[in-house]
Amino acid sequence: MDWHDIRDPNDPELDRLAERYKLHPLHIEDCRHRNQIAKVEPQDNYLFVVLKPVQLDEEHELDISDLDLFVAADFVITVQETEWTSIDELIGHVRQRAGRLRPDQVMHRILDGVVDSYSPLLDRLSHRIDELQDEVLASPEPGVLEKVLGMKRALLGMRRVNANTRDVANHLMRLEGDLIHADLQPFLRDVYDHVSRNLDLIETQRELLASAVDIYLSGISNRMSGVMKALTVVSTLSLPAIVIAGIYGMNLRRLPFADHPHAWGIVTGLIGACCVLLLVLLRLLRLI
Repeated sequence: MDWHDIRDPNDPELDRLAERYKLHPLHIEDCRHRNQIAKVEPQDNYLFVVLKPVQLDEEHELDISDLDLFVAADFVITVQETEWTSIDELIGHVRQRAGRLRPDQVMHRILDGVVDSYSPLLDRLSHRIDELQDEVLASPEPGVLEKVLGMKRALLGMRRVNANTRDVANHLMRLEGDLIHADLQPFLRDVYDHVSRNLDLIETQRELLASAVDIYLSGISNRMSGVMKALTVVSTLSLPAIVIAGIYGMNLRRLPFADHPHAWGIVTGLIGACCVLLLVLLRLLRLI
């Protein structure tokens, strides 16, 4: 078995291999254009497989790359669209055992390694979701909501990658021909099960994020209710002052204490007494 590992899709070596092994031009074009979906495209003499390695940065933003494979009865071609250490380690680990493996087994080992790399990322996302729920409960600020929405985008990306990868495993299990041997079927089913579990976990995480958004909205509503309640109390307590000041501001004759030398103090005390009386009444009615 010949194994050709291409580190740069624009390497002319890929063109020479395409001519040598009669690779379809559209598949070469897919190798040189990023953002392909994970897929399997059978040809007469080989399989073209696109896998989606994923990395998660410190800000929990997804970085998704493409890893392309051409798998035939006597050769394997891997095309790395991005030079990541994790991909190099995976391919290097498989190449150490390549002398004892068939091409379809090489493909399975790489597929299984890519799928296994998703689990630690989902664990990191789960931990971050727990932190965001605590932040939402402690301080429902707009910045926290922005983090929650960013996490939803990350989960959406992981869901799309895993759903397409599940389709790849399903397609390989149902593929008829000599390129995929029968003894590989249990291993492909195992990959399919792993991806299905990942999708179940992602759905659970999305529900947790949805609950975090509900908590945020509830916190904002409670805060607004508290503000409105405080404004209502202030408005209620200021009502006696407005009424009394309005009456004494009309310059009517014979108003109580209007000619008293301490009228200002008496009216101010009357306003204060009314405010205290209203405050006591609101407390007794448990409105504040």
